[in-house]
Amino acid sequence: MAILKIARMGHPVLRQTAAPVADPTGPEIRRLVRDMLETMEDAGGTGLAAPQVHVPQRVVIFFVSGRRAAAEDGVRAADVPLTVLINPEIEALTEETALGPEACLSLPGLVGQVPRWTRIRYRGLTLEGQVLEREAEGFHARVVQHECDHLDGIVYPQRMTDLSLLAFTSEIGRLTEEEAAMAAVAGDDEAGTFEDERAESHG
Repeated sequence: MAILKIARMGHPVLRQTAAPVADPTGPEIRRLVRDMLETMEDAGGTGLAAPQVHVPQRVVIFFVSGRRAAAEDGVRAADVPLTVLINPEIEALTEETALGPEACLSLPGLVGQVPRWTRIRYRGLTLEGQVLEREAEGFHARVVQHECDHLDGIVYPQRMTDLSLLAFTSEIGRLTEEEAAMAAVAGDDEAGTFEDERAESHG
């Protein structure tokens, strides 16, 4: 296993369409997934796509903790186990979209508000070549859409409809502190804060 270098926004590998994997059961794919897992864990991400580690193939991995999903969605949720998807496909189950915070290991230090479908069905192949299909909603669906975008050369700012909502995570914390202080002076106790955990990178 090895920790791989993560490509940053602007690198050509993040702008190209990744190639389908011919043999999901091949040893080179298994080795790639092991290295991606170690890289994701080292970087503290929720997910990772192969192009982010300079491999333009259609492979993504992710793990969605129930605690994190509950914090994002406001309802109790079970863990989504560590998932490997090879040659994934996504189908929207609703036209409804919702804005939510996203960060990315390829855009360190930034977070943006991104519209995503709220309910999807996704399918792909496992390392054993078996078909995996699930329905997802809320944060789970957001993570899958974020990772699969990387396979088509898309990073999340390209999905944003309002780039004024793109910010450095360090500035978001400072801004909300200032707003809270101003609100306290004005007698407004409804000022919110941005939870640091929500800025965790999807991938």
